[in-house]
Amino acid sequence: MTQRIFDGHNDVLLRLWQRDRTGARFLSEGTDGHLDLPRARRGGLAGGLFATFVPDARPAAEGPAQRADGSLAPPSLAALDHERALAVTLSQLAIAFRVERASAGAVRICRSVADIAAAHAEGRFAMMLHLEGAEAIGPDLDELEILVQAGVRSLGLVWSRPTIFGHGVPFRFPSTPDIGEGLTERGIALVKACNAFGVMVDVSHLNEKGFWDVVAVSDAPIVATHSNAHVICPVSRNLTDAQMDAIRDSEGLAGLNFATFFLREDGRRHAETPLSLMTRHLDHLLEKLGPRGVAFGSDFDGALVPAAIGDAAGLPHLVAAMEQAGYGAELIDAVCYRNWLDVLARTLKADVQHSGTAALPIG
Repeated sequence: MTQRIFDGHNDVLLRLWQRDRTGARFLSEGTDGHLDLPRARRGGLAGGLFATFVPDARPAAEGPAQRADGSLAPPSLAALDHERALAVTLSQLAIAFRVERASAGAVRICRSVADIAAAHAEGRFAMMLHLEGAEAIGPDLDELEILVQAGVRSLGLVWSRPTIFGHGVPFRFPSTPDIGEGLTERGIALVKACNAFGVMVDVSHLNEKGFWDVVAVSDAPIVATHSNAHVICPVSRNLTDAQMDAIRDSEGLAGLNFATFFLREDGRRHAETPLSLMTRHLDHLLEKLGPRGVAFGSDFDGALVPAAIGDAAGLPHLVAAMEQAGYGAELIDAVCYRNWLDVLARTLKADVQHSGTAALPIG
């Protein structure tokens, strides 16, 4: 029997926005990208957090440039225009609703853990909406209220560029995440508003000072949806042991990122990356975060993943690697599936999930 998986991060909505805004491409098997419904079903992927992401308006090479010595040269990333960011975000959310509508019940947009559990019981694919970067939200946070009503349940304060809320950590290798200033006053207000609404705050692209600001002001679990162990791959985007300690103490979670340049000790993009390196990261994450604090955050459609996985249909190969590394069935099920539902249950508030009401701590 194929292991059921819930994944913490993908960029499918961006790919559809760029190539097929009807969303139909997601419902039939393709050869581009990593994820569509048929490949998800073959791989045991039962659902996940689907990110909206606003690319830079200027044409650019994909990701940071890699120097001959393996180090990464971060691109120059400027803050986005708010109006464009909001328009692109709404367009990508609309694609998600089109996918749900066109799926004839095969896909369900979920607003609560109960929705996810019901979708899985009924054999439906569970899609929960996430913002990767909060550029669509203005300084008064009005857009947050609307986005919550639309079903957004998870939010990354920043991507790897500056915003009015804080500073994203640029892609540097080797480098610590201690780059730039912490959250702004607006960023602190946004964290508190997310707490009030029961929206999960994602720290994966946040720099270290901003991370510690979230730890100081948030009353919810600290979650890094798609980040790995800095001690193994010292890229600026990965988590230090001290950060993992804080995530564990908050009863939070980190999702293993499948991107090869967040996995490899040399920080290189290379498809021939062994799955044993993924289990090595998992081993360290489990040591620091415990068996309830580790899950998957694949970054499908947003990164180069190991060829041994290839796409969503290849997820059983990672499960097999976990079995070969000595992981028992209970731990595999926790990392693959239960831990995401458990941390969402600790984060999403029942009154908000059902009524959409909350008192915002701003003004």
